Amino acid sequence: MTSILTNTGAMVALQTLRMVNNDLTNVQGMISTGKKVATSVDNAAIWAVTSIMQADVDGFSAISESLALGKASVSVARNASEKITELLRDMKEKIVAAQEDNVDRTKIQTDIDELRNQITTIVSAAQFNGLNLIDGTITTTNVNTNTGVDILSSLDRASDGTVTTNSIGVDAENLSLSAGLSLAAAAASVGTDPGVAGTLEANDGGTNDSIELDTFAFLDTAGGATGTSAVTAKTAGVDDTLATGILAGDQLSLSIGAIEGTYVVKEGDNEASIVAGVKNALIAAGLNTDDFTLDVTTVAGELLITNQTNQDATFAFEATRGTGGLADLLTLDVSSAANAAQALTDIETLIQTAIDASASFGSSEQRVDIQSEFVQSLIDSMTSGIGALVDADMEKASARLQALQVQQQLGTQALSIANSTPQTILSLFQ
Repeated sequence: MTSILTNTGAMVALQTLRMVNNDLTNVQGMISTGKKVATSVDNAAIWAVTSIMQADVDGFSAISESLALGKASVSVARNASEKITELLRDMKEKIVAAQEDNVDRTKIQTDIDELRNQITTIVSAAQFNGLNLIDGTITTTNVNTNTGVDILSSLDRASDGTVTTNSIGVDAENLSLSAGLSLAAAAASVGTDPGVAGTLEANDGGTNDSIELDTFAFLDTAGGATGTSAVTAKTAGVDDTLATGILAGDQLSLSIGAIEGTYVVKEGDNEASIVAGVKNALIAAGLNTDDFTLDVTTVAGELLITNQTNQDATFAFEATRGTGGLADLLTLDVSSAANAAQALTDIETLIQTAIDASASFGSSEQRVDIQSEFVQSLIDSMTSGIGALVDADMEKASARLQALQVQQQLGTQALSIANSTPQTILSLFQ
């Protein structure tokens, strides 16, 4: 039956044409955007997953920039430390030359002073974007619980969607030449000083011809001075502004007559190891152990020094905390044979300090490099994963477009034919 009111053929053709046009619109959208899932309408589940992944990619891109900035800061500090090491080696050559008697020590001292001034310049200039890791201005605690800074290194997303960050801790190294803090007698001192102050009297079998280095206190991790051994200033909880306790790196100097022995406290040192270190320093500096006996009591942690000569001898003890690792450069002196010998000992310690700083920064920079490479690789992998989920197959889309265009033409023709069917009814009434 043919009806002029209900054209079933036209309805079918129109419905088909609508479906073809809708598919054609989708394919054209894929071609124009390059994505098969461009909005949540296309596929809500895939869109939600890839949106989270894209947010992480954006976050890792920011982390990559943070790592680049951090690497630049560490690289500046490392290069400065290495240059300082070179200058200290040059300084050592001058000091070695000053060990000879037939040299002009005044000119050598001038060269040493100029090298010291250059080191001071390097320390103050070794900054990147205002951050200087070697001049002692860093006071914050990093993730290593040491004095230093943190470099943002990664984002960690848990299965429940919680996001946390991780950082690489870079320890600051103080290579400044600041003179430092004089420690109180409670931290380290000559416990017994009988007779005339500062004098080891001639040996008479009494008590005034001996002194005892036996008073020590150590800073602790609670901000006080009740520790039993030396910790570093970088240890969390330590208040390195306290002058009533000893830290690793503090310098103890004991002079007997013209001989001065200097010992730098090491991490983990206790009373016994400190007095042994001071004794060895005095012997190394040339103290005659026949004239002055050095008796170490390991249990009590004391050094008993007795004048065995028939002449009085002066003595002096000093404990200092150099806030700068190169603070001894300020007193480096080769004006005499004795001073030149002491300078040779001091320069070795200073070179080692600079080497340790360079090595520390080198290790940190290497870790930043490794993390930077990993982050870039992770960004590439995540981007590829997102692409696999949302990117359109352009070859398939092209073939699909051609097919839909043909279907659209056929659908249009079919609709035209269906719409012309009622026209045949007119012939029945002619």
